[in-house]
Amino acid sequence: MRGLIESFAVLLGRDPKPPARFTPEAQEIHDRRRGTKNPEIVEYVKRIRAGNSPASNKWRNWRWATLLAVNLLFVVSYRLDIQILEGSLTASRFLGFHMADLNSALQVMLAFKKVLINLLIGAVTVFVLCLLGGRTFCAWICPYHLLGEWAEMLHVRLATKKWIRDHPFERRARVWLWLTFSVLAFVTGYTVYETISPTGIVSRALIYGPGVAFAWVIAVLLFEVFYSRRAWCRYACPIGLTYGLVGVAAPLKVKYDLTDCHHDGACRQVCMVPHVLDVTKRKRAEDVSVDIGADCTRCGMCVDACPTSALKFTVKGLGNLF
Repeated sequence: MRGLIESFAVLLGRDPKPPARFTPEAQEIHDRRRGTKNPEIVEYVKRIRAGNSPASNKWRNWRWATLLAVNLLFVVSYRLDIQILEGSLTASRFLGFHMADLNSALQVMLAFKKVLINLLIGAVTVFVLCLLGGRTFCAWICPYHLLGEWAEMLHVRLATKKWIRDHPFERRARVWLWLTFSVLAFVTGYTVYETISPTGIVSRALIYGPGVAFAWVIAVLLFEVFYSRRAWCRYACPIGLTYGLVGVAAPLKVKYDLTDCHHDGACRQVCMVPHVLDVTKRKRAEDVSVDIGADCTRCGMCVDACPTSALKFTVKGLGNLF
């Protein structure tokens, strides 16, 4: 329970706290760890920091393939009128089953001040999926995430050459924006967030063709390339916050094994939300095995990057995946 409360607090923007105590097994590992570093791992991390990752990219490739397949299915269903996956990521039907983005459903219900039955059914379906997988949608389905990932690659290369530098923001801003957009929807009767949501704009642009709104997406990407690394997903997007809150206890997680970790930091270099991997720092793991927090998108970048396989995908009750 203490771990869930900590995960919830970090999701809402609080900085991770060092553990107050360790299990005897974890304390023993911490005590015998020395400051020596493996030269090969040091070189490995340098390459990752330079944007030239030697990682396997197995999970990244699976994720990219899944994301592209889902979004292309929207396009094909619309263009060929085959009614497999209709609508867009804001609200859709898959083989007749309604699905609705939770944040979008909330915005619509606040704006109209009533519960729309089809929207509720779709929201419940996605709610159950979030209970199982948390923020998995962000990394494995959201088309803006892929664009942001490519922008991040460019940002890292430019930063390595010292042409630019990253400008972090306060993570609590995401909570205030979530509340602000909810209040605006209720007061104005209009789904304000949906007009600027990169997820919705990119999804609709892929299916129906780009419009003027796509200029906003380009502006956000340029901001992330030249000023703040992954700014929208880290500090602004209320969709990620909503899914993280619903899936705070999701059984699909990335698990950290202290025994295998060399504390090299390769995982944090590639993570979109590196605060969730604070546990991989020296003397931060309170137990030998620790679940990564609710803000994790399950993108698998850290699993691919870890040179000692200290991070693995796991499903509670079923064990490790692959």
